[in-house]
Amino acid sequence: MLSSMLNIFVFGHKSDLSQWRIVNDGVMGGKSTSSITVDENGRGLFSGDVSLENNGGFASVRYESGLEDIRRYNSLKLKIKGDGKTYQLRVKGSKGDYHQYSYLVETTGEWQTISVHFDKLQPIFRGKLLDIPVFDGKEMHEVGFLIANGVAESFALRIDEISLQE
Repeated sequence: MLSSMLNIFVFGHKSDLSQWRIVNDGVMGGKSTSSITVDENGRGLFSGDVSLENNGGFASVRYESGLEDIRRYNSLKLKIKGDGKTYQLRVKGSKGDYHQYSYLVETTGEWQTISVHFDKLQPIFRGKLLDIPVFDGKEMHEVGFLIANGVAESFALRIDEISLQE
């Protein structure tokens, strides 16, 4: 039996990035910078510089997916090419949640297809693991990436597609 997929976002030369949002440590006084663009090959490019100044240390990009019923799916599929750094895949269940769910993604510098089962998404708030259940897979308001490795560094994460799979 073939599994079913639902594309959340597939990048291309004409991608509309208006639902993508940058959230960096500037919300807390930090100095990190980042952007989301489409590169010369039509892939998403989340890039920038993480700064530790003013108690900073993270950069993130979020896509407002607004998916209200994803119960038939059980995992996320990512097609990405990182720079050898560690990123956090971040998911927000419902719009009103104060927390997100996180999964560490180790990039290799090559294109990778990564499947992340929902039960691997751990609840997190401001970098702290919460003592609540893992992601329940009912709805997905946001999906994105965060880099916060505790060092000042430049980064570049290329994103081809993000999808749900059964």
